[in-house]
Amino acid sequence: MNTLNVQSPTLNLIECVPNFSEGRNIETINAIAEAIASVEGVRVLHVDRGEAANRTVITFVGPADAVVEAAFRMVKRAAELIDMRHHQGEHPRIGATDVLPLIPLRNITLEQCAELARALAERIYRELGIPTYCYEAAAMLPAHVNLADCRRGEYEGLEHKMRDAVMRPDFGGEDYTAQAARSGATVVGARNFLIAVNFNLNTASREVASAIAARVRASGEVCRDAEGNVLRDAEGRVVRRPGLLRGCKAIGWYIEEFGCAQVSMNINDVALCPIHVAYETVCRVARELGAEVTGTELIGLIPEDCMVEAGRYFAEKHAIACDDRHRLVEIAVNAMHMDDLCPFDIDQKVLILTR
Repeated sequence: MNTLNVQSPTLNLIECVPNFSEGRNIETINAIAEAIASVEGVRVLHVDRGEAANRTVITFVGPADAVVEAAFRMVKRAAELIDMRHHQGEHPRIGATDVLPLIPLRNITLEQCAELARALAERIYRELGIPTYCYEAAAMLPAHVNLADCRRGEYEGLEHKMRDAVMRPDFGGEDYTAQAARSGATVVGARNFLIAVNFNLNTASREVASAIAARVRASGEVCRDAEGNVLRDAEGRVVRRPGLLRGCKAIGWYIEEFGCAQVSMNINDVALCPIHVAYETVCRVARELGAEVTGTELIGLIPEDCMVEAGRYFAEKHAIACDDRHRLVEIAVNAMHMDDLCPFDIDQKVLILTR
């Protein structure tokens, strides 16, 4: 498995999982990964390229100072190579380096990562001229806490958002410059470990996928009257029906590359929403809507503990006696059909932290 050996018990360690608006040009993706790896002490763990979404997720780790420097270098390289004026893809996006989270792994707090994220966001604008938002724990405004709010309107709506005193970027938000037009904005933040996963459906219907996502995600679905009008409360707020799962976000889309619709989910609290619970819930709701889940596509990495917990659940469900951690991971992979679209390499996709 993808093992991180931390030699010093006092060494701080953070993870960075940037998302780039490029999933088709391998030379560009390799150049960005090389910019990251150019910083001593940083280790690139995984590069997850999505051609249909035209988006790549890179996972790297290292000591805080090294990771922050690597993050700056990769943003600079991405801005040189990716022109957002020509970008098309399924996934919501607002910039060349779309989102850049710093994640505490060992001997560093979320609050310290937030301080690093704010300083990095300011540097990206000051030295590169790229507008930046600060989100999640690093948010400077309540309206910017949620990534979806920062990204609302996507790249095409950025110029309009810059005229809004609340929704403009935190740094460089006043003027829509030539640099902003080319690179878009970058959303920099600090958060805890997140699992990004797509559940594949046996239908091409985006509408079905979106309906499933609305029923399961924490924020739930918008309530409407018999004529389809959005319901609002006495204070004008949209009325929503709570979702079945907590600690997750989800949307539905159709991926032409795979010929199927997917429920795309971010699990931002694995304690509230273990991956096997998410899988089972999406399967149940899909069946209620006349569809089936055919498999699970993991984006990036997943902690070994999460897979072991899932393995124990499915082993008990199918009356399999097993205490071996590696075998439990295999049971989870098989039960959730994580090799439905492509082979699932446990050694590359499952992350273990050791001393």
